[in-house]
Amino acid sequence: MRILLVEDDRLLGDGIQAGLAGMGFAVDWVRDGEAALAALTAESFTALVLDLGLPRRDGMGVLSALRAGGKDLPVLVLTARDGVADKVGALDCGADDYVVKPFDLDELAARLRALIRRASGRAEACLRHGDIVLDPAGRTVTRGGQPVALTGREFDLLHMLLAGAGRVLTRRILEERLYAWGEIVESNALEVHVHHLRRKLGSELIRTVRGVGYLVGEAPL
Repeated sequence: MRILLVEDDRLLGDGIQAGLAGMGFAVDWVRDGEAALAALTAESFTALVLDLGLPRRDGMGVLSALRAGGKDLPVLVLTARDGVADKVGALDCGADDYVVKPFDLDELAARLRALIRRASGRAEACLRHGDIVLDPAGRTVTRGGQPVALTGREFDLLHMLLAGAGRVLTRRILEERLYAWGEIVESNALEVHVHHLRRKLGSELIRTVRGVGYLVGEAPL
């Protein structure tokens, strides 16, 4: 799950980025509103964590531009502004959740998972496909009730494929959401991860749509 963090406080931003990365999120971090809009235009993200008090363009301006552009990306506002009017204004402007600083990092991660889950139309926290069960919060996978050991990247890839079951996910989308800025990505890294998942969870789980990407389940007619 690739997250865009927009926070101008360097110490806080560094802590959030490191903390969420430790929980399995790929986090890109920008420090002003214009940089946020540029990133949102050029890249694909799973959710946005947005401060309101930003240089160059404030958070409400970013949020308004995002929604005016028709993007339905889940947005969690993370701010020191605790007034009722601020909360109402942000939510009415298109925010999906509102968290006041100071905050608990575990709660922030749980709220992000909930936003992403709702955005994909799911009510249940765990993802299921046949006898495979993936728990995003615990970052565990079982097959037939037995635990399956996956690397962090394998888990994240499986999470995306199960969340998008029935849809072909292109190589570009998968790579964009797996890797944050600055990470070195080998040209065959995605194929290697898919190979390992097939070996651990069954060769029939992930289908290759040649020249397009990968698919779990049956694509709609």
